[in-house]
Amino acid sequence: MGDMTNSDFYSKNQRNESSHGGDFGCTLEELRSLMELRGTEAVVKIKETYGDTEAICRRLKTSPVEGLPGTASDLEKRKQIFGQNFIPPKKPKTFLQLVWEALQDVTLIILEIAAIISLGLSFYHPPGESSEGCATAQAGAEDEGEAEAGWIEGAAILLSVICVVLVTAFNDWSKEKQFRGLQSRIEQEQKFTVVRASQVVQIPVAEIVVGDIAQIKYGDLLPADGLFIQGNDLKIDESSLTGESDQVRKSVDKDPMLLSGTHVMEGSGRMVVTAVGVNSQTGIIFTLLGAGGEEEEKKDKKAKQQDGAAAMEMQPLKSAEGGDADDKKKANMHKKEKSVLQGKLTKLAVQIGKAGLVMSAITVIILVLYFTVDTFVVNKKPWLPECTPVYVQYFVKFFIIGVTVLVVAVPEGLPLAVTISLAYSVKKMMKDNNLVRHLDACETMGNATAICSDKTGTLTTNRMTVVQAYIGDVHYKEIPEPSSINAKTMELLVHAIAINSAYTTKILPPEKEGALPRQVGNKTECGLLGFVMDLKQDYESVRSQMPEEKLYKVYTFNSVRKSMSTVIKLPDESFRMYSKGASEIVLKKCCKILTGAGEPRVFRPRDRDEMVKKVIEPMACDGLRTICVGYRDFPSSPEPDWDNENDILNDLTCICVVGIEDPVRPEVPEAIRKCQRAGITVRMVTGDNINTARAIAIKCGIIHPGEDFLCLEGKEFNRRIRNEKGEIEQERIDKIWPKLRVLARSSPTDKHTLVKGIIDSTHTEQRQVVAVTGDGTNDGPALKKADVGFAMGIAGTDVAKEASDIILTDDNFSSIVKAVMWGRNVYDSISKFLQFQLTVNVVAVIVAFTGACITQDSPLKAVQMLWVNLIMDTFASLALATEPPTESLLLRKPYGRNKPLISRTMMKNILGHAVYQLTLIFTLLFVGEKMFQIDSGRNAPLHAPPSEHYTIIFNTFVMMQLFNEINARKIHGERNVFDGIFRNPIFCTIVLGTFAIQIVIVQFGGKPFSCAPLQLDQWMWCIFIGLGELVWGQVIATIPTSRLKFLKEAGRLTQKEEIPEEELNEDVEEIDHAERELRRGQILWFRGLNRIQTQIEVVNTFKSGASFQGALRRQSSVTSQSQDVANLSSPSRVSLSNALSSPTSLPPAAAGQG
Repeated sequence: MGDMTNSDFYSKNQRNESSHGGDFGCTLEELRSLMELRGTEAVVKIKETYGDTEAICRRLKTSPVEGLPGTASDLEKRKQIFGQNFIPPKKPKTFLQLVWEALQDVTLIILEIAAIISLGLSFYHPPGESSEGCATAQAGAEDEGEAEAGWIEGAAILLSVICVVLVTAFNDWSKEKQFRGLQSRIEQEQKFTVVRASQVVQIPVAEIVVGDIAQIKYGDLLPADGLFIQGNDLKIDESSLTGESDQVRKSVDKDPMLLSGTHVMEGSGRMVVTAVGVNSQTGIIFTLLGAGGEEEEKKDKKAKQQDGAAAMEMQPLKSAEGGDADDKKKANMHKKEKSVLQGKLTKLAVQIGKAGLVMSAITVIILVLYFTVDTFVVNKKPWLPECTPVYVQYFVKFFIIGVTVLVVAVPEGLPLAVTISLAYSVKKMMKDNNLVRHLDACETMGNATAICSDKTGTLTTNRMTVVQAYIGDVHYKEIPEPSSINAKTMELLVHAIAINSAYTTKILPPEKEGALPRQVGNKTECGLLGFVMDLKQDYESVRSQMPEEKLYKVYTFNSVRKSMSTVIKLPDESFRMYSKGASEIVLKKCCKILTGAGEPRVFRPRDRDEMVKKVIEPMACDGLRTICVGYRDFPSSPEPDWDNENDILNDLTCICVVGIEDPVRPEVPEAIRKCQRAGITVRMVTGDNINTARAIAIKCGIIHPGEDFLCLEGKEFNRRIRNEKGEIEQERIDKIWPKLRVLARSSPTDKHTLVKGIIDSTHTEQRQVVAVTGDGTNDGPALKKADVGFAMGIAGTDVAKEASDIILTDDNFSSIVKAVMWGRNVYDSISKFLQFQLTVNVVAVIVAFTGACITQDSPLKAVQMLWVNLIMDTFASLALATEPPTESLLLRKPYGRNKPLISRTMMKNILGHAVYQLTLIFTLLFVGEKMFQIDSGRNAPLHAPPSEHYTIIFNTFVMMQLFNEINARKIHGERNVFDGIFRNPIFCTIVLGTFAIQIVIVQFGGKPFSCAPLQLDQWMWCIFIGLGELVWGQVIATIPTSRLKFLKEAGRLTQKEEIPEEELNEDVEEIDHAERELRRGQILWFRGLNRIQTQIEVVNTFKSGASFQGALRRQSSVTSQSQDVANLSSPSRVSLSNALSSPTSLPPAAAGQG
């Protein structure tokens, strides 16, 4: 591993190690090389070197049961020797780097060059300067003093360029800072359960040290490397490190190696941590990534081949730079297509830029021609060598005017407005319990047309309580009195519930007086434990008699079994198995049932049917979840074959059936009503029984009795969408999804199929934009497939959070409605900004252009244009992009992909206001001097002092923009433009601030800004003309848009452009039956070759500065990317677990070959 020395972290650790190595029985290096082994090699090595895992625990001075003592000095020492569980992030860009990046803007470079030339020429005084014969006659007006001041214009342009650059850089810098803050918040929120001093505690992942005993359970993302000590049925998805999509079963004697960055797919257990941070497997790969290409390849051979699942899995939050590199990376890794808004904006910006370029070129050409013709042809001046500098100075002046036109025409404020708007929304969405992981998700959400939601925890409170029970042939409609239940039955019941549930599930006393007891762990199990407590029994004492280590065998709950069973050894050496699970599944396996006297009697299929009708269906129709609890005894010899599940999980004796209520959250029905009003269809996808699901859906308002809708079970749904060969057909899905409202008893694959079916559907004219909520590990594929994936912050597993775009920190459906509101608000903010910006653009360009052509000099000087550009771009984007959302946003239907960015109403406003502004400016330009009785500013010579005339024009122009900014607050033709203006303090501050600065510029700007101070009455007129904008706005609002058919809309995304080529390839790849024909391995190769270019790009982007913040959370994405390059074997869209998403009918052989 010598190739690692480039990491300073590593070398530091080595130094420490040599001095402290003796304190512990194994060195950092030994542990690290141990963790590189896999499977049996590792078992052999542990046996030879240490004896067993217990011995390693002893050497690390930790106890498998009690954990570390947890004293500060011990933890500190461990961090010193073995390192911290933290991967150093890539350094953020410095402010200077950001300034340098902002300077790369082409228009700014042109301006800088022009300004420098202008400066140089103003200092150059050739001998022939005084000769009158050079310049045109007007030049004679100059006196010596002003010739000296020629440098000011160049300097002022440079100054304003510096201003623009600093503002841009500062924005980028604060954006980066925000992301880092957001990221560290996501990281701090990730906690992990460890045992310290016999206490089970949750600590932040960064606090984990070598020697810690960590408890791992279903859905965890392992935060460090370790060895498996004890547990049951643990299966791990290691695809993020090895590319093997099959789940790996872990056991102490066969494969005890647990690696950081891998996912627990089933089971639970405990591990001793052996490597953290940069020394863990993922950390090593991370360090290599920073180190460069050669090492990557060496490492690659070790890490076997790679699979892109991880590249998708842990996409870092969005690299700090913002910029294109980032979007490229994001386009490849995250969602298939550019977000709707990005697509429309890019198109629009290009259109505007082209127009501006043409205008500025024409301006320069006309000015140069006019001057040359006027000087050399009309006045027949000879070109004298000593006059060359004077002529060149004129040409430079024309060039500067041309560039200024271009600068004003190009809306470089657009990206800024989008960024500010998104960053502002993301910050505010945190307050609304939405933690946004991918920026564009926020805006995509505004276009959502369908939401597929989980039931438990999202629509309901996820506080389970048993409210009905069927025990000993009696159906109790409320919790029975303990005395009414037979003692034998009671004992069995308490044992079955206390032992056959995760020991991490507990009910703790309430935190505050009068509050409800706290439920920790699996909520259904909490409900059952609560039932035991309601029966005045104590589950803790049962657990202390039968601690977790003594459990003989555990069949953990997973989405296939839909039940959980635990086997214990009774004192007489025989075995007893307790089982619990969904009632219709467990009851099928029962052949006996306990009577009122506590004796088992035969339970026949017809008894079962009767029970379903009389007990289970009525419970389900009340919206209860029914759980059946049973048990079975086995003889001590011969010992049953525990691996033969079908025989074991059979012949049960039913103890009781309980109905668990999970009440609907009180705010959900209202939230769903808002969604439906906003044109969003809500569908419920749940693993629950169909009657329960339907009852809850009616309570939520997802379905209304008497409507035409479908409620299907997973099996029925699959039957309807597959053809005879068992392949899914899009046409069949199209027949179902428009009416489908509830999908019950659904598997994760069904959820993925439904989401994919709706997204790929061409059934409606707009492509559907689908949001999905999920909390379980198995929801990963659906969350990733969706346009926006919401993961639950409280109940969600790490895997779900990794696959999601937005994390709901309060697990509440009504927060999704807030996300929709913010998304639409972003879209509207950008439209407002565009409406304002384009008006200014049109006017400024036309004024500069015509002014230049008619009077050889733009009425608006370069520096003034740059100031206008600053108000328009930076300030206006701040002011208009930070409008808070209002409920009225939810009253319209989603815009969809084909709606143009600039609607007819907006076009009407833009052109209408442009007409007003142009009329007034030209009036002032040509007859202003007569109106105000001042000297005309037209045809002033080079370096003439600023005239009041042109100052009035400039001032009026800015005043009109200020008042038009208020008009721009409404884009749907509303009359009241002041509505809610005080709710946006930023807007008010910016408008007033701009006004104040404008006064300073006009009164004291003097030469640099080409301004002459104005009298009070002249100021009044300027403001009065500006106020006219508001009146004119009302006039425009009166004209009905429907009459103006000739107005073109702009910024529309056509269907064709929506699908870049890369995406077409992907659609071909995603056909399931093609995958079945080809071995999975080959498919990986084909896809991998397809993707290799994108992957190389991604790695380069990472090197050039994608954020490495993700530290431990997002390591494996990077892992896989570095290795994709060497291996060419990575599809970047493999779903979370191929086992789940591959068609069920895949023959085992084919699955094995992948």
